[in-house]
Amino acid sequence: MALTSEFYLARASECAKEAEDTKLSNVRDRSRRAEAAWLVMAEQSAQREVERDTQLAEKAAKAEILVDENSA
Repeated sequence: MALTSEFYLARASECAKEAEDTKLSNVRDRSRRAEAAWLVMAEQSAQREVERDTQLAEKAAKAEILVDENSA
């Protein structure tokens, strides 16, 4: 199952809320660390999504060129 950047951002948001709502410093610190990790994963996932879309567009363009060459 491929996880999307939206999934990671949702988890980061949950951790931020948990950090905000708690009175315990150790829970707040843990939640902030987890939020930071989720945000890093979200950024990496977003970069992969862009790279994947770019590769698909390039493949589609190459396929279209091949079709055009074969039609001529």
